Amino acid sequence: MPDPAVSVVIATRNRASLLAGALASLRAQAGIPSCELVVVDNGSTDTTAAVAREQGAICVSVPEPNRGLARNAGVAAASGAIVLFVDDDVIVPPFFVAAHLRAHAAEPAPHVVSGPILNVPSPDDRPVPTWLNASNAYFCTCNASLPKASFDAVGGFDAAFDQYGWEDTELGVRLRAAGLKRRFAWDAYLWHIKPPATETLDAALVKTIEKARMAAKFVRKAPSSRARLATGAYAFNRWRARVLLPVRAQPLLAGLATSSRVPPPLARLARELVLDSVYVAELDRALG
Repeated sequence: MPDPAVSVVIATRNRASLLAGALASLRAQAGIPSCELVVVDNGSTDTTAAVAREQGAICVSVPEPNRGLARNAGVAAASGAIVLFVDDDVIVPPFFVAAHLRAHAAEPAPHVVSGPILNVPSPDDRPVPTWLNASNAYFCTCNASLPKASFDAVGGFDAAFDQYGWEDTELGVRLRAAGLKRRFAWDAYLWHIKPPATETLDAALVKTIEKARMAAKFVRKAPSSRARLATGAYAFNRWRARVLLPVRAQPLLAGLATSSRVPPPLARLARELVLDSVYVAELDRALG
């Protein structure tokens, strides 16, 4: 049997119900010669492995929670010439994979392809992209593809990024340095499911702290002005947060963000401000 045209790699942990929806939408792809699904079970204790097998996916186990390790293992198990990364909490339209393949076929030189990511509250919300969904992100593993040979040539993800955030951006730096250009394909869009009930402030704070720690690691590895601007690890931003969003203001902002008596627009603003303050404070601590 010939190798598939594309291998879709999904790293996941304890989100079997969301994974089932993502895999079902990927199985419904049209207009492509073949598509291989590779699920990396990154230490799940739910029915993730069973869901992957039921949906006809190759299932790889990486017990240690680490997105970079998991995706590296997924690519190692993939046999497609093109590797397409998506998250486990997405739904894709039936032309999604074909759109990625068309973008790769449009020019002979190896390149990275990405598409719009539309955050929605439920799987039933499926808007079409607008100009607001444009992105300048070079490489975001929620929706990105590239030749497997190019991924292997730069060594894949750096597993030292063992918490949330920046492992895909750091890989993008090396891919860009290797000469891969980026192509944004408007028709390669997907819906990224973000249920309000799961997007709590506590959950966001955990991710924010981890992301700040990984930002410090990223800046140390790639100490460029581009990396500092991307992560916020530049002098003016750090000064701004210390003066305008000091650590002592965080409890007040968190209270406003979670109070049912606060108007929603003000609560949303307070949430953004407390996450901003926590991120920069942790970034300062991590950078020393």
